[in-house]
Amino acid sequence: MNTQFSFLPSRSPGAVSRRHFVTGSMAAAATLVLANSALGQTTASANRQGAIRLGLVGCGGRGSLIGSLFKEHGGFELFAVADYFQTVADSVGDALGVDKSRRFSGLSGYQRVIDAGVEVVALENIPAFMPAQAAAAVKAGCHVYMAKPVAADVPGCLQIEAAAKLAGEKKQCFFVDYQIPTDPVNIEIVKRVQEGGVGKIAQLATTGLCSGFSDPPKTANLESRLQKLIWVNDIALGCDYIGNFDIHAVDAALWVMGQRPVAAAGSSQVARPNAHGDGHGVCSVIYDYADGAVHNHFGLGLPDKTQGTLDCHVYGTTANAVISYWGKAFLLGGPGEYSGQVENLYHDGIVRNIATFYKNVTDGRSENPTVRRAVDSALTCILGREAASRRIRLTMDDLIKENKRLEVDLTGLKA
Repeated sequence: MNTQFSFLPSRSPGAVSRRHFVTGSMAAAATLVLANSALGQTTASANRQGAIRLGLVGCGGRGSLIGSLFKEHGGFELFAVADYFQTVADSVGDALGVDKSRRFSGLSGYQRVIDAGVEVVALENIPAFMPAQAAAAVKAGCHVYMAKPVAADVPGCLQIEAAAKLAGEKKQCFFVDYQIPTDPVNIEIVKRVQEGGVGKIAQLATTGLCSGFSDPPKTANLESRLQKLIWVNDIALGCDYIGNFDIHAVDAALWVMGQRPVAAAGSSQVARPNAHGDGHGVCSVIYDYADGAVHNHFGLGLPDKTQGTLDCHVYGTTANAVISYWGKAFLLGGPGEYSGQVENLYHDGIVRNIATFYKNVTDGRSENPTVRRAVDSALTCILGREAASRRIRLTMDDLIKENKRLEVDLTGLKA
C-alpha cells in the first residue's frame, strides 16, 4: 500500500470479493532498547554470516523511510517489496536496489513477498490489513517488524496477539515499532516515576494534536483511499485519529501505568471541513484504571489549526512529570527532579528499534516484549474511540466481549 505512516506535522491477480479483508515488563523492555542499540549490529554480526533478507510491505512515505533505514543498518538486504500501487513499489525498488522481479502490487502482494523467500517481513501498511499479513508471515516462519496501530478493531488486535504468541513458540521475533519508549530522557523519567518519583499517580493527561489528514471525496471503490494517509479518515481502515496519531501519547500512559484501563467514557465528533470519511478528528476521553487513577485524553486533528503535540503528563501526590515525543521531557518536584530534550525521535527511535530488532533476530531472542503493550495500546484507543463515538461509559471487558469486526469493502480492488 502507499502508506505514508509519517504522522509528524508539516515540520518536521483479479478483483476481490467484498467484505473479506479486514481486517509487561515494559520498563525493562524499554531500557533494553537503548542497551541493545548501543551494541548495534557489530556485536550481533558475530552470530551470523550474511545479511538478513527483508521484505517490505507498504512503500509509502514511512515505508520508504523504514526500507532505507533497514538498508543503512547494514545487517539487512532489502530483498522484496510490495505496495498496492505498482508504481509506488517500483519507485522504492528503484531507490533501494530491489530486483524488478521482486516488486509486487495488489492486495495479495504481501503474500508474494513472503513467498519470495524473505526471512523478515516489515509491515508498514494500513492497520486493517496488518493482522492477516502478520499471521501469514509468522505461519511462513518469518520474523515480523511492524508499525502501529497493530489493528483497527478488536478481532484484529486478538489476531496480532495470537500471531505473536505463535511467533514466540516458534522462536521467531515479533517487534512493534514505537519511538517514545526508545528515548533516553523518556526512559529515565518513566524509571523514576515507577520508582515512586511522583508519589502515587493520581491523574494522567495525554494530548494528541495534529493538523489532520487530507480527506478528498470518495470514488467508486476504496482504491483512492489507500494512499497518502487518506485512509486515516476511515475508521475501518485506520482505527480513527485516536488510533493513528494520538496512540503514541496513549501508549506512553500505559508505559507509565504498567496496565491498561478498565473503562472509558467521552465524546467525539467529525469537525474537519468537507469531511468524507467517518473518522472523528476531535475527541475527549476519560479512562479509569483499576487502582483509581484517572486518565484524561484530548485529541484534535483540524487543518492548519495546531502544531504537533504528543505527550503524557503524569500528576502524582508529590511531583509531576511529562513524557514527550517532541521538546522537553521532565520530572518536576521531589528529590528525583530530572529533565532533558527529546531530539529527532521519529528518525532516531526507528534506528534504535531496527538495531534492537536485528540483535533479537541474530541472538535468537523471541520473548517479544513490545507486543503486549502494543496490543493494549490499540485496544485502549479502540475503547476510547467506541466510548466517545457512542457517548457512553464502556468497559474494556465489554469491548472485548463484543469483539466487533469492522468490515472493509474491497469490491473492485486489484488482488
